[in-house]
Amino acid sequence: MSLSDIRKEYAQAQLEEQSVATNPIDQFHHWMQEAIAADVPEPTAMNLSTVTAEGRPSSRIVLLKGLEDGQFQFYTNYQSQKGKELDANGACALTFFWPALERQIRIEGVAERISPEVSEKYFQSRPRESQIGAWASPQSAVIGSRGLLEKRVQEITERFKDVAALPKPHQWGGYGVTPHEIEFWQGRPSRLHDRLVYVRVDSRWEIRRLAP
Repeated sequence: MSLSDIRKEYAQAQLEEQSVATNPIDQFHHWMQEAIAADVPEPTAMNLSTVTAEGRPSSRIVLLKGLEDGQFQFYTNYQSQKGKELDANGACALTFFWPALERQIRIEGVAERISPEVSEKYFQSRPRESQIGAWASPQSAVIGSRGLLEKRVQEITERFKDVAALPKPHQWGGYGVTPHEIEFWQGRPSRLHDRLVYVRVDSRWEIRRLAP
């Protein structure tokens, strides 16, 4: 089958201005709960797009781990490519796509590091194997082989074998994305999709309908 012949007709739901919350964070919570209830695979998975030093877009999938004080939070190695890019330029975008619900959410905003205390608390909630992985992996750095990484895991495991709770590595922590624009997309028949975007204007949100 030709890729151009692959088609899917969207017809599950509609999105109207009078049916959505006045605040996009509330609307996001509503859609996220529906995604979880529908048993959507990896509902918290989101595409994070950053900007390289050369001005090129750079994207990867990360997991949403919190939504606090209007910030979308995730965790990573500060020395990873995305960490370095966000520290140099906080402008970024997040995208959720739930094909089972024919829905997409696009978020544009600015990322900043969250407090060490919040990062430490989340780190301590992770499985021990994930904590060891955070210590062992020089994320995004070139390594000679898988064996070198596995050796590093063994070394870290031995180093902390008598420690009940591993401390958070200094190079690891969270970012919070403060949005200035959030778009909710609902698939509709004939590609006439519903798109409602919340735009931050001064201290309030405006809802605008976009052409599909």
